[in-house]
Amino acid sequence: MNSINKFIWLPRFKRDYKKLTPQSQKRINQALLQMERDLKHPSLGSKKLKGTNSIWEARASKSLRITFNLKGKLIILRTVGEHKILYQP
Repeated sequence: MNSINKFIWLPRFKRDYKKLTPQSQKRINQALLQMERDLKHPSLGSKKLKGTNSIWEARASKSLRITFNLKGKLIILRTVGEHKILYQP
C-alpha cells in the first residue's frame, strides 16, 4: 500500500482553481484525493512533461489537467485547468 502524499498549493494553482466551474472543481478534488493515495494510479495518467526536468502532469478528466512538482512525498501543485495549461506549466 502506498503512503499518503501531502500537497502544497502554489498561489497560481489556488487562483486557477477558484476560476473553475463547480463541476470542474469537483473533478479536480477527486483527482487530488487519488493523487494523495496513489500518484501512479492509471486514472491519473501521471507523467513528466516533455522538455522539462521536474514538471509533471495528471488528468482529472479528458480535458482537465493538473501540473505539479515532486519532492519526496510532497506534491507541489503548480497549475490547474484545461489541457492548454500544459503549454505554460
